[in-house]
Amino acid sequence: MAILNPKNFVDSKRQTETKRMPIKVLAISDYREFHSVRPEAEIFIGLKKEGLDVHVMTYGDSEYAKRFRDAGIKVFDFHPDSKFDKEEQKFIRDLLVKEDYDIIHLFNSRAILHGLKATKGLKAKIVLYRGYSGNIHWYDPTAYAKFLNPRVDAIMCNSKGVEEIIRNQKILNKQKAVTINKGHRTAWYSDVEPSNIRNEFNIPEDAFLLINVANNRKMKGIPYLLQAMNTLPADLNIHLILLGKGMDDKDNMDLINNSAYRDKIHLPGFRPDALSVVASSDVFVLPSIMGESITKSVIEAMSLEKTPIITDIAGNQELVEDGISGIVVPKKNPKALADAILHLYNNRELCTKMAKKAKERIDTELSTEVTVQKVKQLYEELLNTK
Repeated sequence: MAILNPKNFVDSKRQTETKRMPIKVLAISDYREFHSVRPEAEIFIGLKKEGLDVHVMTYGDSEYAKRFRDAGIKVFDFHPDSKFDKEEQKFIRDLLVKEDYDIIHLFNSRAILHGLKATKGLKAKIVLYRGYSGNIHWYDPTAYAKFLNPRVDAIMCNSKGVEEIIRNQKILNKQKAVTINKGHRTAWYSDVEPSNIRNEFNIPEDAFLLINVANNRKMKGIPYLLQAMNTLPADLNIHLILLGKGMDDKDNMDLINNSAYRDKIHLPGFRPDALSVVASSDVFVLPSIMGESITKSVIEAMSLEKTPIITDIAGNQELVEDGISGIVVPKKNPKALADAILHLYNNRELCTKMAKKAKERIDTELSTEVTVQKVKQLYEELLNTK
């Protein structure tokens, strides 16, 4: 009969206890802009509730820093202010050595550049976040300082479109990229009241009101939406609000001024009450042509129970079940946009039904709770522990 060695028993017991220790995570990100960072920040509050030992490095005077502390999360009042600073890198390095983290989760460019250098030689697994579907190329040397760096263990992609682009890089370990959407809670928008935008712009209460919220950039495809308005039959009771900066550029204004709907297209510019304006609308239209992941403004509109019309670009098309929780049309296709608008205009009951389904989709498929479980699973798989 074998004799048990007490030392081996103690060592085995210690190993078991070590395995049972909660996963220790450090997230480095900028959490100053409350509403825009909420989906990301709530991941770590959720992980803390799941029993992980979560620490966050961010600006200590931000509102979310207080929320983190209230949730029992340790907050380090620091965030790198430059892309290349040895002292900032040393600050992070010293903390990593002291705390001995299992996972380092890096969310923005400065955090990634400093974090990857600071982790050299350490055992921690490195997870990066990528929310944009462009500008990563295997032939670009600068990419190897971030997303193509061999030190990276996983890349959390905000959409399948982003994941596919990363996986298409010829010499990257394809197992590194994984799609985990930043989830939302529709309850965040329960107190949003409709604005008086209809009164401001003399829009009839019974008008079918379309809205787009964006800063006017080429990737947003606004000219295609304006061309779609020109394709609609004249004199329908349809109005369009283009909310955001730069919507009144020359190209847009030329299209508006030559439109039968020129008096029904409204450009309020940037508005701090954008969500309230969306709550006053019937349909959210996003005619993007490239470069999106899953667009936060669409998620917000769906959470406010507004029917989305979006294009079939990588990323965004994952948001909507075509014909159920909204309508997906081909990009750069004004007629398809116009047909979708007209279809909902002539079928208000369908529009209302789709709006309800859109909100349900956020609650079930794109919720914060789903995101937390997926991130936890990613960490466990990286550490090969359950």
